[in-house]
Amino acid sequence: MAADVQLSLLGRTPGFPAAVPLVGTPHRGASDLGALARAVEECGRCGLRAGATHVVPGEGNPAARLMLVGEGPGQQEDLTGRPFVGPAGQLLERMLAAIGLKREEVFIANVVKCRPPGNRVPADEEAAACLPYVLARIELVNPEVVMLLGATATRALAGKNLAITKVRGQWFERAGRMYLPTYHPAALLRDPSKKREAWEDLKKVRDYLGLPG
Repeated sequence: MAADVQLSLLGRTPGFPAAVPLVGTPHRGASDLGALARAVEECGRCGLRAGATHVVPGEGNPAARLMLVGEGPGQQEDLTGRPFVGPAGQLLERMLAAIGLKREEVFIANVVKCRPPGNRVPADEEAAACLPYVLARIELVNPEVVMLLGATATRALAGKNLAITKVRGQWFERAGRMYLPTYHPAALLRDPSKKREAWEDLKKVRDYLGLPG
């Protein structure tokens, strides 16, 4: 992959606004995930880094066909520096197993890389500050499918005015890559009635990637 990563999502899909190209990023020219992780570690684009125990840059297969993007680190993720290791992460692993995937076969990341105080939802400006890292990581991993887990990821990568309850399960395309919003595993733990819809979304990913049924 070219070292000069294009940090923008191009194209327009009906129902989804075109993304705004990003400029002035601190890691233009990052040629691998290690370099990008180091850039994230040194980041000071918002105030979240000052209160974080560990930055959580993301982890997984660097050539994954499927990438999952959540909201941000929680307490256990902040302590370990790894994404989705708490109860929501355990559910996510079971969800992946249901379509024949192991955690190490996918790439898992979040919109923001540092834990917001009290596990609150990231502010718009915090999500915007971290978005260039998310876009660069998508370009470096180059997955076929990106699942957007929950409202924050959907607003960041699909459109700030979109409601997850309205767009979950709807495919959209950016620069030849397919995106699918679905519920965050934490939302499924709070409201198990949503699991049926989430399972339908997972089956769409399974079928798109041609995984065994």
